Amino acid sequence: MAPVQTRSKKAPRSWDALTPSLAQWILDYLSSMGFEQPTPVQKSCLDIFRGNKDVVVEAVTGSGKTLAFLIPVVERLLRSEEPAKRHHVQAIIISPTRELATQIYNVLVSLIKFHATSADLLSYSKSDEKRPATTEPAIVPQLLVGGTTKAAEDLSAFLRLSPNILIGTPGRLAELLSSPYVKAPSSSFEVLVMDEADRLLDLGFSQELTRILGYLPKQRRTGLFSASLSEAVERLITVGLLYPHKITVRVKSLKDGGIIQERKTPMSLQMSYIVTPASQKIPALCQLLEKLEPRPSRSIVFFSTCFAVKYFARVLHGILPPGFSIVSLHGKLEPQVREKNYERFVNATSPTVLLTTDIAARGLDIPQVDLVVQHDPPTDTKVFIHRCGRAGRAGRRGLAVVMLQPGNEEGYIQLLEVRQTPISPLAKPSISVTDAEVELVSSKIRAQAQADREVYQLAQRAFVSWARSYLEHQATSIFRVSDLDWVDLAKGYGLLELPKMPEVRGIDRSLGLGIDTEKIPFKDKAREKKRLAELEEWRKEKAARDAQRANGDDPDTLKRKKNEAWSGKHEHEDVKAARREKKRRKREAQRLGQMTEKEKEEQKKLEEMIAEVRRRNAEQGAGVQHAGAADDDNFEGFDD
Repeated sequence: MAPVQTRSKKAPRSWDALTPSLAQWILDYLSSMGFEQPTPVQKSCLDIFRGNKDVVVEAVTGSGKTLAFLIPVVERLLRSEEPAKRHHVQAIIISPTRELATQIYNVLVSLIKFHATSADLLSYSKSDEKRPATTEPAIVPQLLVGGTTKAAEDLSAFLRLSPNILIGTPGRLAELLSSPYVKAPSSSFEVLVMDEADRLLDLGFSQELTRILGYLPKQRRTGLFSASLSEAVERLITVGLLYPHKITVRVKSLKDGGIIQERKTPMSLQMSYIVTPASQKIPALCQLLEKLEPRPSRSIVFFSTCFAVKYFARVLHGILPPGFSIVSLHGKLEPQVREKNYERFVNATSPTVLLTTDIAARGLDIPQVDLVVQHDPPTDTKVFIHRCGRAGRAGRRGLAVVMLQPGNEEGYIQLLEVRQTPISPLAKPSISVTDAEVELVSSKIRAQAQADREVYQLAQRAFVSWARSYLEHQATSIFRVSDLDWVDLAKGYGLLELPKMPEVRGIDRSLGLGIDTEKIPFKDKAREKKRLAELEEWRKEKAARDAQRANGDDPDTLKRKKNEAWSGKHEHEDVKAARREKKRRKREAQRLGQMTEKEKEEQKKLEEMIAEVRRRNAEQGAGVQHAGAADDDNFEGFDD
């Protein structure tokens, strides 16, 4: 008797439980990556987006949105009975930044390596050979981002590879689609995906998005993915999507008292704050890195400006605890350097700290980030969540800490709670910074500035850029410039002197250090030689100007120029005043022309009364002025 075969029951939340079932090669990829079951956003999206429906997905950061749209896109393209025609695009994925676009491209490449036909074609993307035609449907992606290649090179690669899926930033995508060689007809184009849609609009890509939508057929499937839906995104939904299904995935937690509260970040992420003076922020960061258990393998520190990142990346070597490497990432870096630094951080095998701006706050899926520190709270409170979300991704435990200065900045805690982003005081590890530690860190930074003028100049620029960003805070009642302790801030930056800014007027710019900053040399000998030559030239010009002033020539010239500018300005003002008076009389004549005889008589009486009041006031003013002059004479006589 043959044994009875029993079929194992599928777990309700496993990949196998999805209907229709995923292809075996996709399951093999998911298994190799260790993804045992879909996240809530992936399950909800795969159920709907794999069908013939548009979707709008709003989900917390780190919830797995990338695979939620890549799997349906890939399945849809491979479902075709025959491969796409040459130079016919079937799918487009738009991303706001080149880093996120590159990340999506890399995830797609790792996925299609498990699809035999597509994997065989991947080698052509790295060679100059023309891709051969295939008899079966395959996935052929192309990455389009600025900085790494030129537009002409993108078109050349498109003609050679004939990709059917484009992944890139709005500008490059719009530029490529404008070419007559690139086709996206309704007969072949299938799906459009806009990732981080709110960021696409925040960065001012609405014009490029409109151009891209104009090149695409209206009969298509569209997916819009974002961590938050703004009014601008809602408008984009009405234009670009057809009866979309909205998928919202939120995290809920129990608040004190058993009240269920929605969260905008994963449960695996702990969000805390430290109240500390500006001068203690860097020592507090050092303690956090040293005391946190287990030792963080990857940490991210957010600053408000590019110059601040550049400056601290320069001076923190030798100040952070031993064993930590430093990598910087900001918008002013060359694209190749940005990509290199990003790869260096992602592939780091030893403890590494990434110093960055909000360029890394969204979209980037950096694995195994244990700690996020916000040295400067963001100017836009919405960005706070995205910064924190770099840690605690895919169920991994993470810690996010924001540093707030004592006083009004503590109101930021209540603001976040109102916006359903509660944070708590950092309990573990315990952070306690002494005055001696502050002085030690500050002296180390100042020593670097005294040894190299480049560091000194960078410190000045970083401090000024930070002050400007502080002025731009949306929560102006919390972040008030008038409440800042500029001397303490200068100590936190390790400044040798305060920059010339209106905000520090009345404060000793030398900070009591007595350092002659003009004598600080460049470490680079060529730059220092040039600086000394320019300084000598400036001194000669200054001496010549002083000699002119001594002869009385230069002051007269300056005075004449000043008077000429003044008279010209007032002549212009006289012309304006005459025009205004002419217009006033015209309006008055029109108004009188519409009056009856009785209204004209009343208006005349009113004007006579006003004239009488003005005459009396003038007489009283003259009497007061005369009496005041007499009093002055009496006081002069008394003094004598």
